[in-house]
Amino acid sequence: MIAFSNVAKTFSGTDILKGVDGHFEAGKVSLIIGSSGAGKSVLIKCLVGLIQPDQGHVTYDGKALLDAGSVALRQQIGMLFQSSALFDSQTVFENIRFPLDRLDNIGSGEKRDHVYAALEQVGLPLEVCDKMPSDLSGGMQKRVGLARAIVSSPKYLFCDEPNSGLDPKSARHIDELIQKVTRAHHITTVVVTHDLSSIVSIGDAILFLNEGRKAWEGTSSSVLEAQVPSLHKFVMSSELVRMIKDAQGAAGFNKD
Repeated sequence: MIAFSNVAKTFSGTDILKGVDGHFEAGKVSLIIGSSGAGKSVLIKCLVGLIQPDQGHVTYDGKALLDAGSVALRQQIGMLFQSSALFDSQTVFENIRFPLDRLDNIGSGEKRDHVYAALEQVGLPLEVCDKMPSDLSGGMQKRVGLARAIVSSPKYLFCDEPNSGLDPKSARHIDELIQKVTRAHHITTVVVTHDLSSIVSIGDAILFLNEGRKAWEGTSSSVLEAQVPSLHKFVMSSELVRMIKDAQGAAGFNKD
């Protein structure tokens, strides 16, 4: 479980996070949602240690991320970035193997086996290993990014806008893969998303941020009925965006 309390962060005199509390449980897909500027990206960066909060505490199964000896803990964290963040000059195989190259206790043969297993989990054939990222569609690049995030068998998985730029069909597939991996390996998974279909389909637990504060938390089954004006406004705007994406997909503007 990931737990955090009173997390606050200020940039250039502007309060971005204002004492946010919460927890994310193992084996569940937990979502962080909110409008642009609500503090979602800053919160997730504080949770993974990319940004140090001005106040508050973050613990992973009771262990503080910034304590001495946190290197081993950080190696248990996988990350799927919004843009996939694949290395353009490396093959798919090399991109997925990258997290394993930082480990000293694993040989080349074992690394290969881990890469192949990760590809199988995200539904990609071994034939893609020698391809370059530029040879792949957006949906396949996201799956490669997910394979890289899980190749080292992390206990904790963070996904930043995993459906960004994808057509509805590809987005649903990525959601299904994230949920499948979470359940199969009992991972603590945290997803930042604007996508309403993700919110209502894979949101085991949802944290809604508004202007740097936790404005609501609950489950996907209750998000549409929540009596919180800022959440209602966000959900309605998210629905409009989804409808536009669906219309574009039907018109053939997107491809997997």
